[in-house]
Amino acid sequence: MKTLRQLLKEGEQRLLENQIENSTMEARYLLEYICDLNWAQYLLQADTEADPQEERRYQEAVERRCTHYPLQYILGTAGFMGLDFMVNEAVLIPRQDTEVLVETVLKKADIRGGKLLDMCTGSGCILISLMALGSYGRGIGVDISEEALRVARMNGIFNRENWEKDGRGANDILWLQSDLFEKVNGRFDVIVSNPPYIPAAVIETLMPEVREYEPRLALEGADEGLEFYKKITEASETYLNSEGWLFFEIGCEQAEAVSDILSENGFRDIHTVRDLAGLDRVVYGRR
Repeated sequence: MKTLRQLLKEGEQRLLENQIENSTMEARYLLEYICDLNWAQYLLQADTEADPQEERRYQEAVERRCTHYPLQYILGTAGFMGLDFMVNEAVLIPRQDTEVLVETVLKKADIRGGKLLDMCTGSGCILISLMALGSYGRGIGVDISEEALRVARMNGIFNRENWEKDGRGANDILWLQSDLFEKVNGRFDVIVSNPPYIPAAVIETLMPEVREYEPRLALEGADEGLEFYKKITEASETYLNSEGWLFFEIGCEQAEAVSDILSENGFRDIHTVRDLAGLDRVVYGRR
């Protein structure tokens, strides 16, 4: 029988041997998850013997992570904008870079009672965060993947207490399966999107956690990654209200190309926003 301290040390060593970054923290997160305890509880119980079943489950989780299977998929959740979101292999894992997109929308276009559309919604983390932290009246999340929308719906329910406020009800976030705007009706004050934007050749160079396990449908954009920017921008004339806003997350080398796409489609006040690493991350404009 091993103590919790021994289990944690062994887990850390196995992750380190398999080139898992942040092996110390990840071993800790896995132990806390499997044993259902927080760090303070661990410190109090570190030298007690682990439950045999929890020991086996922890070792299995560590071995799975050693294959570079994403930590968030093992845990089943990921943090984003101070909220927790359920994730699985049907959706991209929310990333800190994407928080720049949400923060920019809230800063530039938090329209009280406005209508919001999140195209390529995935886990729903962008739409739910904007509804929770902003003043919008209604939001619609669109994705071609029904499996992704199933996760988004769960996240909407899971975070209901965060966004169902200020007069909003359960029907003020809707989820729609659609190939881009195919089944979308009405006009919106804000359209936001983190679309697939990685060229196919680049995907093969990504870290294995992304390349091997995250949904390629949500990653790969044709035409040097610009396909969805073009389609969404061209369609937005039909779906944006006058003076409406369009916000995109972009790859760090796509700012000029995406800005040109917006300009060619009649958008004005086009700007680029950088992330904390100083890389171009968001392009937005106004009709």
